[in-house]
Amino acid sequence: MCHPRGAGRLVQPRLLEPFQDTNKKQREERDKSPNKDKERSLTACLLCAAFFGSLGSSFLYGYNLSVVNAPALYIKAFYNKTWIERYGEPISAETVTLLWSITVSIFSIGGLFGALSATLIIKVLGRKGTLLLNNSFAVIAAVLLSLGEMSRSFEMLIIGRLIMGVDSGIALSALPMYLGEISPKHFRGMIGQFNSILICLGVFTGQVLGLPELLGQESTWIYLFSFLALPAMLQLCVLPFLPESPRYLLMERRDEAGAEKAFQRFLGKKDVSQELEEVHMESRAQDKLHTVSVLQLLKSPAVRWQLITVIITMACYQLCGLNAIWYYTNGILREAGFTESILPYITLSTGAIETLAAIISGLVIERIGRKPLLIFGFFSMAVFFSLLTVFLNFQDRVSWMPYLSYVCILAVIASFCSGPGGIPFILTGELFEQSYRPAAFMIAGTVNWLSNFTVGLLFPFIQETLQSFSFLVFVAVCILGSIYLYVVLPETKNKTFMDISQSFAKINKMPIPSPEQLEDDHSSLVRPVIATSHLSSSRSSLRA
Repeated sequence: MCHPRGAGRLVQPRLLEPFQDTNKKQREERDKSPNKDKERSLTACLLCAAFFGSLGSSFLYGYNLSVVNAPALYIKAFYNKTWIERYGEPISAETVTLLWSITVSIFSIGGLFGALSATLIIKVLGRKGTLLLNNSFAVIAAVLLSLGEMSRSFEMLIIGRLIMGVDSGIALSALPMYLGEISPKHFRGMIGQFNSILICLGVFTGQVLGLPELLGQESTWIYLFSFLALPAMLQLCVLPFLPESPRYLLMERRDEAGAEKAFQRFLGKKDVSQELEEVHMESRAQDKLHTVSVLQLLKSPAVRWQLITVIITMACYQLCGLNAIWYYTNGILREAGFTESILPYITLSTGAIETLAAIISGLVIERIGRKPLLIFGFFSMAVFFSLLTVFLNFQDRVSWMPYLSYVCILAVIASFCSGPGGIPFILTGELFEQSYRPAAFMIAGTVNWLSNFTVGLLFPFIQETLQSFSFLVFVAVCILGSIYLYVVLPETKNKTFMDISQSFAKINKMPIPSPEQLEDDHSSLVRPVIATSHLSSSRSSLRA
C-alpha cells in the first residue's frame, strides 16, 4: 500500500511539471476572475433537484427504518385477530414473532433485489427516469400496507414491505449517482449530502408521526403507511420538469444539445463549454464508452483499489454498530428512571441529533473534505462505543451512570451522521468514471444490504454471548475502517472525476497519460466544444 498523497504521482514527475504548472496557472486565473463567485453560487434548479430527488427516495428509506417501531404492538394484534378469523384459534407466540421478524427483515431482502436491478433500469431509463419509475413502487407499497388491515391480510403488509425495500434499493443507487453527476465539483459533496440529510429527516419524521397524539394509535396506525405515497407524489410532480444528468446525456445518449441545456440550468450560466470539455476529456480517457458489467468491473485492474475502497467503506457503514445501538436505547432510558409513557418523546432526541449532525456535515464537507470527516466519524464512534461499554458495566452500581450511557448513545449517532452516514454514497459516485459507475453502485448496494441483513441476523447472538461487551466488536470495525481510509483513500474534494481516477493510478499499477497525450486530447476537444458553443450562440441570436 502507499500513502494517498503518493498515489497520484507520476513515474516521471519532471516531465509533467510544465503541464501541471500550466494547469495550475489556468485554474488560478479562473479562480481570480470576477465571475467566480457568480459561477460558484447554488442555483434554484440544482437545489430543487437535490431536495425533491431525495424526498421521494432517501427520505422514504429513512422513514421506513423507523415507521414500524411505533405500531409494532398493533400490527402483532392485527396478526392475531386475522389468525383467529381464519383458523378459529389464537396465534402462537412463536408464529407471531416469526411473522413480525419477516415483516421487518424482508425490507432488507427487497433492498437487495432493488440494488441488483438498479443497473439495468438506470441503463435503460437514465438517472432521472429511474427515480421517476421508482415512485410507482412506493405508491404500490403504500396501497398494500394501507389496505392490509381492511382486507384482513397480513400477507399484504409483508409484500408491501418487500416492495418498499425494492424502492429503497433502487433509490440508494440511482439518487447518489444523479446528485453526483448534476453537481459542479465545488458543490458535489454538499449536494451529495442531501441523501444523508433526507434519510435522517425520514427517520425523525417516522418517530414524530408515530407518537400517540398523532398516528401511533390502534385506529390510525395504517395512516403511517399511507403517508408513504405523499413524498413519492411530490417527486412525481416536480422532478419531470428538472433536467436529466448532463453527463448521462452526453456520454451515454450522445445528446450534446441536451447536455448543454442541462448544464446551463443546473449551473445558472450560458457558457458551459468548460464543463462540456471536461466530460469529453473523461470520455476520451476511458477505454470503453459503453457501460461495463459487474463482472467486467470486478476484473478491471484500472479500478481495483477504488472497488476495494467502496466495498470496505460501505461494509463499515452498516457494520459500525449504529443499528445495534437502538437495542439498548430504551433499556438505558428505563434504567435512568424515565417512565414508559415518555420514552417515545425522549427517543425523538436521537432522530433530532441525526438530522442536525447530517446538516452540519453537509455545510462543512466542502471545507473539511470527505476523508477527514469519514475518519473522524469512525474514530469518534470507536471512542464513544468504548466509553459506552464502560458505563454499561457500571450502570447498576451508580445511579447517574445511565445518563452518561445515553449521552454516549447520542454521541455515537452524531459521529455516524457527521461523515460515515452519507459520504460512502458520495464516494461511490466520485471514485468511478461514467462507464463504471452503474456497476459500482450495484456492488456497493449489494454490500450495503447484505451487511444490513448480517447485522440484524447476528447481533442478537453477539449480544447474548458478550452482553454489554458486544460493542467492542464495533470498536474494532470502526478502528480498522479508519486505518484503511487513512492509508488508502485520497481526498476527492474539489477534484474532477478524471483527477480522482488518476490519484489511484499508482496504487493500481496503471500507466498515467503523458503530457503530450493529454495536450492532444485537450486540443482535439476544444474545437468541437467551442464550435458547439458558437452554434448555440448563433441559434440564440437567430431566435432573438
